[in-house]
Amino acid sequence: MLLNHAFGLFTHPDAEWDSIRKEHAPPRRLYVTYVLVLATIGPICAYISTAHFGWTVGNDRLIKLTEISAVQLSVLTYLAILAGVFALGYAINWMARTYGAQEEHDRSNALALASYSCTPLFLAGFALLYPVPWFNAMVFLAAAAYGAYLMYDGLPIVMRIPKDQAVMYAGALLTVALVILVATRVGSVMLWNFGLAPKFIQG
Repeated sequence: MLLNHAFGLFTHPDAEWDSIRKEHAPPRRLYVTYVLVLATIGPICAYISTAHFGWTVGNDRLIKLTEISAVQLSVLTYLAILAGVFALGYAINWMARTYGAQEEHDRSNALALASYSCTPLFLAGFALLYPVPWFNAMVFLAAAAYGAYLMYDGLPIVMRIPKDQAVMYAGALLTVALVILVATRVGSVMLWNFGLAPKFIQG
């Protein structure tokens, strides 16, 4: 089962990457049984915490989002995650030849590398059930750092390239990931201007 890889990546990543490469799961199966499932964690937890728990900043009163606003933002976040993982997988495959890897027509290995590297970020979504900004920031920062390590560790195994090539490859991919992140932030601001801005209520 594809979800078994999520735990293996935390305990024995090298062996798990080798298993993922040999499995060579079709992109559609990988997306449906792994990405679509794990990507729901963050948006669902964010909806629960922002619409029902609320948060405080300093000594201010409890702040919540309206139910409709929380649903809208959670759905948009979910779609942004799916698009981001796909874009990262596309970039991995697109850059493959540049760094000595084999470019694939179906992008199986590239999408697998992107999807499984994002596993720590998917699981970090549980932290949103405790809506304290500094705590959430620390958890997601740690998850992003481990995700970057997983990508660096998995590149030479999954894409079959030398370790020294993986350093430059991983650096280029992290740059792409940052561009994707900035693009989602810009997209969020644009959507807010079209009437999807968050609506707050005092708890």
